[in-house]
Amino acid sequence: MPYLLLLVAAGLSVFALINDSDGLLTANWALWGAGVLLLLLRWRRNRSRFASLEEAETAAAAGNTRAMRALALRQKLLGDFTEAERLLRAAVELGDVEAMWEMGRLVEQRDGLQESEQWFRMAAERGHFFAKRFFRPGHALNMDGDNPL
Repeated sequence: MPYLLLLVAAGLSVFALINDSDGLLTANWALWGAGVLLLLLRWRRNRSRFASLEEAETAAAAGNTRAMRALALRQKLLGDFTEAERLLRAAVELGDVEAMWEMGRLVEQRDGLQESEQWFRMAAERGHFFAKRFFRPGHALNMDGDNPL
């Protein structure tokens, strides 16, 4: 998206210069600014990712819940549900709402929807958007409307 915005800004700059349009050139500065701002935000978001597995393991050992979740999801993909559950439980104990959601998904995959209700409820009570949807009347964990949050 930022690259497309910068490309459009460059095209409009050329168009504005050829047509000697000061108003369009002035408005075009906003596009350039937005494009650069989006690039900076993307850079900042990507900077917080783990560069290697070892870095994530070190961060998880230090109590970083994001690293614990990332490693748990990796273990889940590899089929090691026991290790994934251990990592997610550690993150849940530290209060990570996203880990509560992921724990619900893990238990649902392994044991079924009814067994995972406590984890989805825990996440929903702490404001997790998708977990809250499960408890709307007529949805997965509240089919008859008698099981609200």
